[in-house]
Amino acid sequence: PKRHEAVLRGVALENGFMNDVTGGACAGGNGSWGGKLQNHMSLILCIETGTDICSVGIAKDGELLSLRESDEGRDHARKVGVFVDELLRETGIAPDELDAVAVGKGPGSYTGLRIGVSFAKGLCYGLQKPLIAVGSLDALTEVAREDYEAGILSVSDWDRALCPMVDARRMEVYAQVFDAEGRPQNEVTAEVIDAGSFREFREQGRPFVIFGSGARKCADVLAGAEFVEVAPSARGLARLAQQALDEGRTEDIAYFEPFYLKDFVVTTSKKSLF
Repeated sequence: PKRHEAVLRGVALENGFMNDVTGGACAGGNGSWGGKLQNHMSLILCIETGTDICSVGIAKDGELLSLRESDEGRDHARKVGVFVDELLRETGIAPDELDAVAVGKGPGSYTGLRIGVSFAKGLCYGLQKPLIAVGSLDALTEVAREDYEAGILSVSDWDRALCPMVDARRMEVYAQVFDAEGRPQNEVTAEVIDAGSFREFREQGRPFVIFGSGARKCADVLAGAEFVEVAPSARGLARLAQQALDEGRTEDIAYFEPFYLKDFVVTTSKKSLF
């Protein structure tokens, strides 16, 4: 336990999660470690903090071993470290036994993504492990597909277009369309939803399923769309992260940035402080 606490504090908590790890050349000269792993039992820590949900899991060979999640508001900066420590204790895995750390790269909440990515980069830098970035919409689609296969989603026919949506305030969402196998059919967009949104996919004769934190508000606007409850989770990263590790698709730890899609905008408060 003391070893876990020392690693977590010294590696990622030192700067309150919010400062990126910078400087220092690493093995290979590009700030990343590792390459293709074959015939190896892989342990990957998975972190998803891009929405109101803080989710952390540990996966072995693409299968989830254990999971911690909270949807009790945006307290990710405190919870992510606690969840990681709890998972390591529960599974009996030492930090240096991890083969990689995977993080949901966005799009999503600016602050949430910053916390998760900074924490993941800190662990990778301190433990000299590869960093894997997984698209948050890809991971959300993976959760939907897993829920359908488990019989959780009440959807009769899965041959349909899948559209994960992350809330971007008002009637705007971050969205992308996937087929039933999880293959992307278009680029990630910041979409202000109206009656014509995704018309080319909704008119293909297949059901159009929407889900995620931004989907409920769009259900009445998109004629024919079917809304199902699917929440972001670190479990959606497990298989995709393993695939990326097997293929050697890792990130430069020093320079990797979240995929915000839109620039962060600071607005002036209308309330007087005095």
